[in-house]
Amino acid sequence: MDFTQIIIGILIGIVQGLTEFLPVSSSAHLVFMHEITGFAPNLAFDTVLHIGSLVAVVVYFWNDLVHMFRSFFSSLLDIFQGRFKQGLSEDKYKKLAWLVIIGTIPAGLAGVFFKDFFEGLFSNLTAVAFFLLITGLLLWGSERISRRIKDKTGLKKMTLKDAILVGVAQACAIAPGISRSGATISTGLFLGLERELAARFSFLLSIPAILGAALVQVNDISAGLDVNTGAYVAGFIAAAISGYLAIKLMLKLIKERNLLIFAYYCWIVGGFVLILTLLF
Repeated sequence: MDFTQIIIGILIGIVQGLTEFLPVSSSAHLVFMHEITGFAPNLAFDTVLHIGSLVAVVVYFWNDLVHMFRSFFSSLLDIFQGRFKQGLSEDKYKKLAWLVIIGTIPAGLAGVFFKDFFEGLFSNLTAVAFFLLITGLLLWGSERISRRIKDKTGLKKMTLKDAILVGVAQACAIAPGISRSGATISTGLFLGLERELAARFSFLLSIPAILGAALVQVNDISAGLDVNTGAYVAGFIAAAISGYLAIKLMLKLIKERNLLIFAYYCWIVGGFVLILTLLF
């Protein structure tokens, strides 16, 4: 067993878990970590780490997810009985379940039709650094706009249009450097959603997106486990634990503070990497 690879797997897993839910782009940091360590520069290992993040968000929102599943299947009965809209207005979990489903569609379509394009970006450090600068701009701009919106939108008034726009932001975040949580939360703030709702919806929206990516990469994951089992498992556990802590921290920060510190971080890291790629 190669303990060096296991240690590196743990470090990369921690980075993935933290940056998946903090708005600084996990994909960008994974690219950077692969460049620094030279370890496992492939989407299969990255997907294993994302599954660790999936475990974190499922555990954190377990009670909400149970209610959402029950309400979703109840809503199917409502459709047949002709009282679907009424049911949505009465049951917040029913509405939330459908909003997540609708919001998932843009990323699903982007993943199917533009898979090769997005995968090609992972080897382009200049593009990754540039997109990280864009993430910083989104975070900065959404905070500025959000402060000017006095009447925030809660779940009761959130619309399918809101869900689709947040979903489009998630689709764009398939590109490495565009933070998934940063893009979706920022879009929610631009739309006037309540701050905590924007974050919670973003995290719930990540579940089908990560699950879909894992299913696409399942064969590659199996091959990777045969070669680097220890590193893959260690990275998975590290990503799950750090991801759970990141969700808890992010929900606290978005309620009590703002996202500007993450905007500055993205600009500093993105600018530094961009300069290095241009010079060398």
